[in-house]
Amino acid sequence: MTLHERLYLGTSSWSSKDWEGVFYPEGTPPGDYLAYYATHYRTVEVDATFYRVPSVAMTRKWHKCLPEGFLLAAKFPQVITHEKGLVDCEADLKEFLAAMDQLQDNLGPLLLQFPYFNKASGMTLETFLENLGGFLPLLPSGHRFALEVRNKGWLKPALLDELRKHRVALTLIDHPWMPRVEEVLADLDPITSDFTYVRWLGDRHGIERRTKTWGEVILDRSREMDAWVPAIRSLLARRITVFGYFNNHYAGHAPGSIDLFERTWDSLPVSEEA
Repeated sequence: MTLHERLYLGTSSWSSKDWEGVFYPEGTPPGDYLAYYATHYRTVEVDATFYRVPSVAMTRKWHKCLPEGFLLAAKFPQVITHEKGLVDCEADLKEFLAAMDQLQDNLGPLLLQFPYFNKASGMTLETFLENLGGFLPLLPSGHRFALEVRNKGWLKPALLDELRKHRVALTLIDHPWMPRVEEVLADLDPITSDFTYVRWLGDRHGIERRTKTWGEVILDRSREMDAWVPAIRSLLARRITVFGYFNNHYAGHAPGSIDLFERTWDSLPVSEEA
């Protein structure tokens, strides 16, 4: 089912063993997961790059098994976002980009994901913007970059203006700490580039109290999809490209969440489609 040519919908990671027999055919070798995944979806988000920079050999291997038109998004390493807070990390940035550039035309957006900065962290919005102002000019042209914050009080014009200056996309997330998408769109214009990045994260700790296996949907997210589908259609109507990724923690099984999105999309009247 093709939703929209400018809508790239996928999952956060492809490596879950719990998907065998549910999404992957039983007995599929893990080394074949990505190639199989790419026959079903047009994009995927890599979580493993958050923990360490992949080797050039690894990203070349990914590239070899991806079809034309498939886009692989990836998180920046935590050494840049969490440990160094964007300061004095030029060498880390260079190493990361050198590895990711091996994907060539399969390279999708690269995500700067930040934690919730509490008072004890010492990171205020003002300090964050100062660090951001020093870091964003280091990003090369010809790439797509997105940024995610988890402090709802940081969704301010000053942050959006800084991102627009460098054409970095603000990430829209479905997360207990953050406002709902319809609230964000009503309060401000979150579009800061020619694309936007969406992450359906859910309540990680809440769902892990119920399950730690990810082979089936256990939460009904129909109400949330009833809000997200019109929101995304409104962005597509503005000729914004949308990259969206479902986490297993959102409802229990990320491919099942994509199925729900598609059913919700299909159930809306054609006249509402972007």
